[in-house]
Amino acid sequence: MTQANPQGIGPEDFRFTLGRFASGVTIITARSADGAVHGMTASAFVSVSLNPPLILVSVDKRARMHEVLMSESTQQFGVNILAQDQVHLSNHFAGRPGPEEAVPWREQAGFPVLGDTVASLVCHKSQVLDGGDHTLFLGLITSTEYSDKEPLLYFKGKYGTLAGEPQS
Repeated sequence: MTQANPQGIGPEDFRFTLGRFASGVTIITARSADGAVHGMTASAFVSVSLNPPLILVSVDKRARMHEVLMSESTQQFGVNILAQDQVHLSNHFAGRPGPEEAVPWREQAGFPVLGDTVASLVCHKSQVLDGGDHTLFLGLITSTEYSDKEPLLYFKGKYGTLAGEPQS
């Protein structure tokens, strides 16, 4: 058993420990002031509140998406929950781009999201909070669409899928 560290654990312990929490894979989308559409792979996404309908995404302060989301002109962002056959999109938006024409952009409520996903949410940026080396963006969900596709999962640094039917 390890001793508690009052200054917090190191980055390696953080990554190895929290990597054992299986999560879905999302792509955050936003439009910059010049109208360009940007996307970023993120697994740090959580539901926050049912009433009002709020979610939270965590974005590294060094990421290009951080600059886009921090802009006063950016009032909306999208969250796209990837399907198990969309590993290529996760890789594309995580800095290993494939052909741009392979990205299934579409509009939802007038906002750019990805097609063929498990779900897509359009959010109004409602609050911005400091989170250490990340910034936490709280979003009020203004539009959703969803499907019955199986989700893409991430666990211990690898992609995965559900094993059989979800249990109740």
